[in-house]
Amino acid sequence: MGMNIGALAALGTAFAWTLTSICFEYAAKRIGALVLNLLRLVGACLFLGAYGLVVRGRFFPLDAAPAAWLVLGASGLVGFVLGDLCLFQAFIDIGSRLSMLVYATAPIFTAVLGFAIFGERIGALGALGMCLTLAGIALAILGRRAQGGGESASGSNPSRKGRGLILALVGALGQAGGLVLGKLGAGQGAAAMDPFAGTQVRVVAGILGFAIVVTATRAWGGVGSGLKDGKALASLGAGAFFGPFLGVSLSLLAVQSGNTGIASAIMSIVPVLIIAPSALILRERIRAREIMAAVVAVAGVFMLFLA
Repeated sequence: MGMNIGALAALGTAFAWTLTSICFEYAAKRIGALVLNLLRLVGACLFLGAYGLVVRGRFFPLDAAPAAWLVLGASGLVGFVLGDLCLFQAFIDIGSRLSMLVYATAPIFTAVLGFAIFGERIGALGALGMCLTLAGIALAILGRRAQGGGESASGSNPSRKGRGLILALVGALGQAGGLVLGKLGAGQGAAAMDPFAGTQVRVVAGILGFAIVVTATRAWGGVGSGLKDGKALASLGAGAFFGPFLGVSLSLLAVQSGNTGIASAIMSIVPVLIIAPSALILRERIRAREIMAAVVAVAGVFMLFLA
């Protein structure tokens, strides 16, 4: 039963992240990725604090053990700051399509770390489901048009392309490390920490990490400008609710309740789920390869639910 809860939470994460990606794409074009990353976490912290105040009677999870704060804080720095910064720089170096293709390896790294730290094993059905899911994700990414100038700009610059590939890989490792550290810090079973409280600890660490980056890059002026952009803030607020508040909390519940590698694979189907909204909202044409990708990925996720 626990694995079913974990799989359902992971699927809920994927749907939440699909909605948040649409909101953040619009906001990032107006205020920039670095400012977006800081403000989205601040917004999420407020949502999480309000939840904690209503449900637990505490705005901050100060009742959590110091060890939990330490490990979950490390999870926030690795997942939110290191992983996201590397991935966004990879977007610039090699383009979003190739970056996301490399980033899709995150479930593999998560499964390896889950086995090394928790002794988690994936059976034959789960392994087949993971392979099908990742194949569907790869088809979806390759089926989309190249976005931006990253691919062409890096094509004549091998060193830049190599750096972009490494950064995308580090981004995937950051995603995997963040999930595994989150599970380690939040605990499991009867002693498990509330996933929303655990997420707030991760978010606080992420805010501190991005604040340091913003200070180092002297980008506080951009933060001030972003706070004055009403349209960006509205989109950012919706994205913060579905992303760091709801989606990340569900992802922590998913790894607390089941196998981290399987949960990560289910969470990663955002490139497949976003096909329909892209067609309905952005009027993008759906290609045959993308339909095939959706069928393959859904088949894989179905196997992961059975695993």
